[in-house]
Amino acid sequence: MLSRLRILTLVAAIAAVFVSAPSFAETFPTKPVRLILPYNPGGIIDYVGRILAKHLGDALGETVVAENRPGAGGIVGTDYVARSHPDGYTLVLMDPAIVINPILQEHMPYDLFKQLDVISVVSSSPEVCIVAPQLGVKTFKELIAYGKANPGKLNFASAGVGTTPHLAGELFKERTGIDATHVPYKGIGASFTDMMSNKVQFAFSSIAGALPFTSSGKLLALATTGEKRTPVYPNLPTVQEAGVKDFTVDLWLTVFAPKGIPADVRAKLNQAINKALKDPELTKAFAKVGAEPHGTTQDGGAAFVKADYDKWKHVISTAHIKLN
Repeated sequence: MLSRLRILTLVAAIAAVFVSAPSFAETFPTKPVRLILPYNPGGIIDYVGRILAKHLGDALGETVVAENRPGAGGIVGTDYVARSHPDGYTLVLMDPAIVINPILQEHMPYDLFKQLDVISVVSSSPEVCIVAPQLGVKTFKELIAYGKANPGKLNFASAGVGTTPHLAGELFKERTGIDATHVPYKGIGASFTDMMSNKVQFAFSSIAGALPFTSSGKLLALATTGEKRTPVYPNLPTVQEAGVKDFTVDLWLTVFAPKGIPADVRAKLNQAINKALKDPELTKAFAKVGAEPHGTTQDGGAAFVKADYDKWKHVISTAHIKLN
């Protein structure tokens, strides 16, 4: 009887501790959160990531430190986070390469869907189709007409095999039936000199990269690749408006975390990100590089990322794209 009383007393004491103890989310965060940016400084992830870190820190009430860990097209930094302790203090901001890399790479150090969770999509940014002025086309429809009338005469540039600009070009070929030759560069900016001299005729580029050249008239912008027009090029149609069905390319950025973070901490991070994205100062800063805040629920973000994975897997398979 005494032993039973002792057991009941112990159980009651343990229960009291759990009832009175605060949840992880109530105390989280108690130290700085690290936001890994898996590219070199200077690109859109670095720019957006540092702005997000500031505003996310304000929303969480704790410092968020943006840290560059570049290498292997974002794989190094992403792998670091995938293997981090799942406590909510180490996150990664990544672009569509996170879904493209596992399709192209024969061996990956991590499993995107088994080792990482989407916290929230952060931003959406279309690409812009740009052409050499010497080509003589003024609209996206004229580019299509030229390509169909001159099979094999169009070369399109990209930032490298398997990059979003490359896959956008392959999607263009698939949707229009145009025969165009891919010319990869080490970064899309490296192709602009050749485009200005008509060695390559067109490309799909980030808005941030193309804007200085289209603003000066050195290159012509014909259409953007989003679901709707972008405020950066309000007079340009989307590719879909120009007549190409089912064509969208989004240079989205998304925050991921190692799988296994307590659900209440993930929810708190998601809420804080969405709160940060509503700040007008952040919106204004994002707009400078053609990005728009695009917060999601955790489930909505995961579905969005999976849909993009499926789309690019189809394009890569259809175009028989392989890394050299």
